[in-house]
Amino acid sequence: MTLSHSMLAIEISSPGGPDVLQPVSVPVPVPGHGQIIIRVAYAGVNRPDALQRAGAYAPPPSASPLPGLECSGTVVEVGPGVSRWTIGDQVCALLPGGGYAEYVATPEAHALPIPRGLSLKEAACLPETCFTVWSNVVMRGALRGGERFLVHGGTSGIGTTAIQIAHALGARVFATAGSDRKCQVCRDLGAEAAFNYRDVDFVAEMKGFGGANLILDMVGGPYIERNFKALADGGRLVQIAFLQGAKVTLNLAELMTRRLVLTGSTLRPQSDLAKARIARAVEDQVWPMIERGAVKVVMDSEYDLPDAPAAHWRIESGSHVGKIVLKVNP
Repeated sequence: MTLSHSMLAIEISSPGGPDVLQPVSVPVPVPGHGQIIIRVAYAGVNRPDALQRAGAYAPPPSASPLPGLECSGTVVEVGPGVSRWTIGDQVCALLPGGGYAEYVATPEAHALPIPRGLSLKEAACLPETCFTVWSNVVMRGALRGGERFLVHGGTSGIGTTAIQIAHALGARVFATAGSDRKCQVCRDLGAEAAFNYRDVDFVAEMKGFGGANLILDMVGGPYIERNFKALADGGRLVQIAFLQGAKVTLNLAELMTRRLVLTGSTLRPQSDLAKARIARAVEDQVWPMIERGAVKVVMDSEYDLPDAPAAHWRIESGSHVGKIVLKVNP
């Protein structure tokens, strides 16, 4: 297949609000060693995209400056050293950036087959959230069946994925959300209980269940100290974002006396090898959950690629439930 020299993409014209996302014509990427070029069908929209747009989450030096960390589509070109994929294969992939475009380059080891029974639109919702949840909840957080697991933001893309994966692993799952309707969504996905953080204190609620063995948090700020109090002795807190701030004052005596663990990670800056290892684990462990129906894609809305600003307004409104995608070349 002969690719055109230029493509439609969405760039960040300057740091700012959603309106700084502008359509542009840019060169089609050329695959490097071990990379594939994907003709993008759908691109996932995630909070790190909004942070990058606002100037708060710079891409790694080698990554595309265009936003977009996951997509689905068709392999149209392979670079030297590629062995798994051939032209015409349909894949979904974790991206170093550049997903808001008609074509994108990514390491072949970061691409996965479309799970059996899923559409390209659904598959575009998987990589960023599944990589993040599996690496933090299981690989880093060491969640085991029977443990009590609490996730904040239960109806976000991360939250809906975490609830279902933890439930499939046999954990007792709890979640927080910002409305009674969203709490019901969490329960429908497998949460034993869900707490409307506007009305109830999740710390008291979790203590009533014996405390959480593991908490996945993307709120940060004042939630960090409250999370400590909501943990059972020996519990683990995994931090993956800071929507309410990264700088807090903590009394670490509680961490010591109750043998708590505070850890966390970000996905994008990790090495290609580290992300390849996560990809293998996700394909081996999560894809079977999806194919047997234990984990389902929860989708909020779809926007055309030029309507990326509207998609960002949607994700920043906090009213969405599940994933938002951009339609590129369906």
